[in-house]
Amino acid sequence: MDFVSDQLYNGHRFRALIVVDNFSRKCLAIQAGKSLKGSDMVGLMNRITEYSKCLPKRIKVDNGSESISKFLDKWAYQNKVELDFSRPGKPTDNPYIESFNGSFKDECLNANWFFSLEDAQEKFDIWREDYNSFRPHSSLGDMSPNEYIKKSKNSSDFLLSTST
Repeated sequence: MDFVSDQLYNGHRFRALIVVDNFSRKCLAIQAGKSLKGSDMVGLMNRITEYSKCLPKRIKVDNGSESISKFLDKWAYQNKVELDFSRPGKPTDNPYIESFNGSFKDECLNANWFFSLEDAQEKFDIWREDYNSFRPHSSLGDMSPNEYIKKSKNSSDFLLSTST
């Protein structure tokens, strides 16, 4: 789970909250917002877990104010989810999200003009669907995240838990 920043066509800044599953490399969500807080992280995690019908065992986060918020800490405690904080100044502690962020910036943020937060969200959703459905990953045997999940569910070694 991490944040990236960008701006609308008129210069107004916004952020995107990104959740990626480390096991399957699937992007579970990208949420655009003007000011995203710990409560927004909790709301997004509730929507993800409600949709997927499973909770992560662990969430890798940085030490930003949103990640150390009482909202996220309480949610994690109530759901028995471990918050795994990266060391300050060490983005290499969470290489999957950092790699994802680079692709997202190059292929979506830098390739589009955003006219509103709604427009940004629409473009994020389209890009995320393409990323999950069609983009092969060498770490997944050149399968897309959705293909990998489908194959893994048919295998006895599939892990039901999600690590974001």
